[in-house]
Amino acid sequence: MDSAFAVHMLNDSGKQKAMRLADMFDGLFASVRNVALEGVHPEEKADPEVSRELALVRTHLEMACFYAKKAMANNPLNQQ
Repeated sequence: MDSAFAVHMLNDSGKQKAMRLADMFDGLFASVRNVALEGVHPEEKADPEVSRELALVRTHLEMACFYAKKAMANNPLNQQ
């Protein structure tokens, strides 16, 4: 099997790193969202244009988080 498609079972250290990465990306999105919506009236926060851009930010951060976790999981030190 091509290693690009292999499943990597994480050891405890790898699982902790995956959780840390997820927490870091979650914190980054929360910070970006807070700055982007700073001073915006609560009714305007549901504006599709505001929501669309933040949805794109979230989607791209999800992708970046996935690849960060994949890079971490590819390291043999984080595998069982």
